[in-house]
Amino acid sequence: MSVLKFSTALLVAFALPAMALDTAPTDTIVLTVSGKISEHNQNDTAVFDIEMLSKLPVTEFTTSTVWTEGEVNFTGVSLDVLLEQIGGTGTTMFATAINDYAVEIPVSDAQVGGPIVAYLMDGQPMSVRDKGPLWIVYPYDSNADFQSEIIYSRSIWQLDRIEFAN
Repeated sequence: MSVLKFSTALLVAFALPAMALDTAPTDTIVLTVSGKISEHNQNDTAVFDIEMLSKLPVTEFTTSTVWTEGEVNFTGVSLDVLLEQIGGTGTTMFATAINDYAVEIPVSDAQVGGPIVAYLMDGQPMSVRDKGPLWIVYPYDSNADFQSEIIYSRSIWQLDRIEFAN
């Protein structure tokens, strides 16, 4: 079922032109993307509220994590779709959390079947207290390559900023 959802998101992403980002958030900004991007909606950044993210092609999968009990269903926008929509380039993404914790993620991780920027966990919005409102989640159970300390370290929760760099 996850493969079908990944495939559907990919087809929708390629069917849509890059988002012009000519709309401004109408609610709280939850994600600011900066750096080497070609699409902007606030000065030289792309800013999103939850509604804007949910209007992008949706990807969901069920996986277990080292931080939760049992299998959990995550819903969000695939990192590769987000990259395509904002025209992100470079080789590295610096992902930063609300508390300024930061990780480096190679742009090569943004691929079909890879991580998503999750905004729902088991169908519910995630509070800051519960790793939200955004969490970069990999489909850990789908590929043994996603079950490593390196990948776990890239799984940043309380995400609020991404910067594309060389």
